[in-house]
Amino acid sequence: MNVFDFDETIYDGESSVQFILRYMREDPAILRFIPALIKVMARYYRGEIRAEDFLRVYAPTLRRYFETHTVDFAPLVREFWNKHEHNIKPFYRRIQRSDDVIITASPYFMMNDICARLGIKHLIATDFDTTTGEVHSACYREDKVRLFRAAFSDGEIDDFYTDSINDEFLFPLAKRVFMVKGNEIKQIK
Repeated sequence: MNVFDFDETIYDGESSVQFILRYMREDPAILRFIPALIKVMARYYRGEIRAEDFLRVYAPTLRRYFETHTVDFAPLVREFWNKHEHNIKPFYRRIQRSDDVIITASPYFMMNDICARLGIKHLIATDFDTTTGEVHSACYREDKVRLFRAAFSDGEIDDFYTDSINDEFLFPLAKRVFMVKGNEIKQIK
């Protein structure tokens, strides 16, 4: 099987960031929760906290938003992918196989639609509850290995494609590893 990170790998851009920016137009009230998000993200990127700490620290803020807002993301997600599906990089369609796996930090609620459109049957993503705002598991860094093994205990990765060294934890599981920068693809293992 081939395994692909999504954002900046087979998708040209950061879909979650683009979706959040789009959602801010739908409900500007979410803007008041952004400073707390930026603050905890800065701590994460400086290496002061791990991914699970990020979730623990920001989770109460996220839950407060969802306690006061009921959101039906399905139509917004469909609209988003209607406008952004063209950002799938051409190389992916050329090498796509029926057993491909997408493993991404983006949430399931956002990724299910695009995976169905592309005919991708296997998706591993962040488990985010859109009714409570709770993140049950983040699909990031070393957790990608844990989630991959939970889904495919004996799964063997032929080719792994990513844009980021953050996915280095998956490298040992793959026969070959490809780094994607824009439309340039370079084998690194």
